[in-house]
Amino acid sequence: MNLFTDQGYSGTTVPQIAEAAGLTTRTFFRHFSDKRDVLFLRDREFPRAVSDSMESIPHERGGTATVRAGLAAACRGLQDWREQIARRRGIIRSEPALHERDLLRSHYLARAIERSLHQRGIAPENAHTLAALAVTCFDLAMDRWLEGPSDLSLEDALTAVWTDMQGWING
Repeated sequence: MNLFTDQGYSGTTVPQIAEAAGLTTRTFFRHFSDKRDVLFLRDREFPRAVSDSMESIPHERGGTATVRAGLAAACRGLQDWREQIARRRGIIRSEPALHERDLLRSHYLARAIERSLHQRGIAPENAHTLAALAVTCFDLAMDRWLEGPSDLSLEDALTAVWTDMQGWING
């Protein structure tokens, strides 16, 4: 991450990344298909964490309550990573070549939420819509958290975004 921050994404080469990590270039390519993978290494873990959290919610709770609780629980695990997430986000936003890959991150999260809702008996079209809204709320909460005061928690930012969204829908 330091190389990307110091030299920019485009200015950083795979051999430089490998050397900084104490690897050969060949070993790097055994683990990563390209340098983008370094930035998106954990993107598949968060959707699993959200799904796992949703599975622990009692089935009598509705779809929206389940998604909100699942996302909130998963957000708690990100709280201590604020600085690293902000640095990564800055790199991604400064490099147009990374925007598409970042959209995939949102897509993976939406698919995980949608599958979890469908497994709970939510109709496919409702699960799809709720998953899309949940990801939008999560992305807005992430913006609010990273740009807000240091004492704001990601979970509180998420709660505020959900509240705002309900007001906009009902308003």
